[in-house]
Amino acid sequence: MNPKGSTSKIKTIIVHEYLTKVKTKGFIIATILGPLLLLAVIFIPILVTMLGADSTERKIAIVDYTEKLGKEIVNSDTSKYFLTNYSPETLRKEVLSGKLDGYLVIPKDFLKRGEADVYTMGGGGIGFLNTLESNVREVARKERLREAGVDLSVINLVEEGVDINTQKITKEGTEKDYAEAYAVVGYVFGFIIYTLMLLYGSFVSRGVIEEKANRIIEVIASSARPFEIMMGKVIGIGCVGLTQVLFWVILSGVLLYLIAPMLGGMASDPEMLKTQMMNQNQNMVMPTSFEIPNISPWIFVAFIFYFLSGYFLYATLFAAVGSAVDQESDAQQLQMPIMLPIIIPILLVGYVISNPESTISVILSLFPLFTPILMMVRVAATPVPLWQIIASIVLMLGSFYGCVWMAARIYRVGILMYGKKPNLKDLFKWVRQSG
Repeated sequence: MNPKGSTSKIKTIIVHEYLTKVKTKGFIIATILGPLLLLAVIFIPILVTMLGADSTERKIAIVDYTEKLGKEIVNSDTSKYFLTNYSPETLRKEVLSGKLDGYLVIPKDFLKRGEADVYTMGGGGIGFLNTLESNVREVARKERLREAGVDLSVINLVEEGVDINTQKITKEGTEKDYAEAYAVVGYVFGFIIYTLMLLYGSFVSRGVIEEKANRIIEVIASSARPFEIMMGKVIGIGCVGLTQVLFWVILSGVLLYLIAPMLGGMASDPEMLKTQMMNQNQNMVMPTSFEIPNISPWIFVAFIFYFLSGYFLYATLFAAVGSAVDQESDAQQLQMPIMLPIIIPILLVGYVISNPESTISVILSLFPLFTPILMMVRVAATPVPLWQIIASIVLMLGSFYGCVWMAARIYRVGILMYGKKPNLKDLFKWVRQSG
């Protein structure tokens, strides 16, 4: 077979697959909306929390038998609480009639027993209950310290808390370390790779099955070898994915550049942050600014490489499975051994982010089937030794060669086979057959 002719046929199939996919409305819509949806998922909860963390329409009456705690609770938030001299029975009728959201009864021995009862019609959300409990706990803590003879200035000093600023040592000196932010970046990039490998791998499998079911593959096979068809389809759809990823990276960068100043201005408002954090955790350290760290261009290079290497490794296997069946439903059982190594790394991401330099994390990230996701997470989260990056590249390329060799043998037999539903044993038998 003429190598130039083979290359020309692969190029023709690549161009056909690429142009067919990028011209579809689904591709165009997903490419444009992808970054917008991702940013919405990340930032809308933050904005909602910032703007509405302390908002509530519930009004709670305080029945205070200690004659000292109720006033402090009301002072903590006059929009939620008010003191009353009405009896609990009267307040119960008010709640049942809808005139009152609820009432809190603080018994005389509350500081000793640490128990109080709140009465409502039910519901209100866990946020409401957490806020109420937090406010009461804070007031009770201060009063207990006062009764123990602790000076008010000491109480205020204890409440100031601490702030730990992480610094990274470099050859030039020190700089702020954004370890948590980089861990989030690693998780996001790893999850994107996971999603795209599944998405575009299934595209390859579905495309092969459809062409086989429509007998189109027989026409193509009359002018090209099965290996050329498989590689043209895999590379063509891979180029579609790369186009989409590059567009997402550029558009996401632009959107982050535009949105970051707005979030920075909101998060720099101390009162807003105080309200937000107090409702969630009294002991939480409150940030005073919102910063998006500089992301090294090498992280984007790593993302492109691990996405492409992972895609090509798995896409060849998806293509092989697609060639072996006549219907998409028949492919699900055969695809499970391929999908599991894609899914498992996502379950391990939490451990790798927490311990990116541990021996287990290193071994897992160098296992070729896990490398695209887990090595991407490590590269973003921590400085990875160069030898580990080189080892991952070599192992990925070697694994890709092995998968191509194995998939080509399955593809050659399965692409023109009809009427039989093969199992995994049959696929291994096709692999062992001599070329």
